[in-house]
Amino acid sequence: MDQPVGVAAPIAAFFATVGFAALAICGFGFTSLLTNTDVLSAPDLGQGAGIAAMLLSGVVFAGTEYGAVRRRRYPAAAWVMIATIAAYLLGVVVGGVLGGADAAASLGVAGEFALSWYALVLGATAAAAAWAGIALHRTRARRPEWPWERDEDDE
Repeated sequence: MDQPVGVAAPIAAFFATVGFAALAICGFGFTSLLTNTDVLSAPDLGQGAGIAAMLLSGVVFAGTEYGAVRRRRYPAAAWVMIATIAAYLLGVVVGGVLGGADAAASLGVAGEFALSWYALVLGATAAAAAWAGIALHRTRARRPEWPWERDEDDE
């Protein structure tokens, strides 16, 4: 079966991961601005919970996205999204507990996050970035060229 030659899987997954992180952070900022709320609503949790959550979700996104890109199937983006949200929630709990907060409080904040606009933003950015990474690998994407740079055989 002759597959189209696109961007290599590791590179496509890398670009998708960077795009996911940028979109998620930007989306959290705009959501916070529009709703006048904090991403994680418990001040006793500290910043460690948010940092741990974003780092863990980024690592899980990268790993699951690489698998999805290699499979070359767009529905895999849904699994990447689910794994990324679950990793963020786990990161909130683990980061909160390691930061000295009560486990019940950390679980409560994770539950609040799961039912907030921020979870929707995280899911949408993960799904969009995952889909884009898969598309980058599946298509015949290559660097842009001026017409005079192309080989005559390519036309």
